[in-house]
Amino acid sequence: MDTTAVKTLDVTKIYHQGKQNEVIPVKKVSLEIENGSVSVLKGPSGSGKTTLLSMIGCQVKPSSGEIIIKGNRISKLPEKFANLYKREHIGFIFQHFNLIPDLSVFDNIMLPLLPAGITLKERKIRADKLLNQFDLEKRKFFKTKLLSGGEQQRVAISRALINGCTILLADEPTAHLDGKLTADFLSYVKLLKESDYTIIIASHDSSIVQNPVVDEVIEMKNGEVAT
Repeated sequence: MDTTAVKTLDVTKIYHQGKQNEVIPVKKVSLEIENGSVSVLKGPSGSGKTTLLSMIGCQVKPSSGEIIIKGNRISKLPEKFANLYKREHIGFIFQHFNLIPDLSVFDNIMLPLLPAGITLKERKIRADKLLNQFDLEKRKFFKTKLLSGGEQQRVAISRALINGCTILLADEPTAHLDGKLTADFLSYVKLLKESDYTIIIASHDSSIVQNPVVDEVIEMKNGEVAT
């Protein structure tokens, strides 16, 4: 039985190919990530970790190579079907959370389900479950711009999970958080790992890299996996 959640085969990303300003942020990266594990893509700014994470998350298409998720060759899918796959199977936590400040917590969490054709009743059921799970019930109708950093973090995690995904990606999730909120984030990662989520984090934060919840650290340098 194949236990691999994510596999990349010689994945390369080239911007402005063949032009004077050509940039290659990721070069021939091959890796395998196990189901139910926590992996960290470690490296300084410019190492390629965010670009690689974006390709795994179907946000950016590789220039060459393949990305296989749960046995599905997503890098070969037309954009429409890649977006559909992303919407149904992958959750993404952005560095700055990317919440809509004037929308309520409830509406922010439900937002990813709008294009999916899911009924309002089902959207509310899913959102209420996450509000309860992340202790946000009392903030349900607050605009997100009025929340603390920790509350915004929990809203961002809830929004990433509402599509029923099994793979959660996070790009520098603690870059703008203090020590306590970083510890809180890692406690949520531990709980999600125990629920069999596969989690991939792009980070150079030592408190994440060295945390015992992490199963594998993949160090990147100049667009390649460091050996």
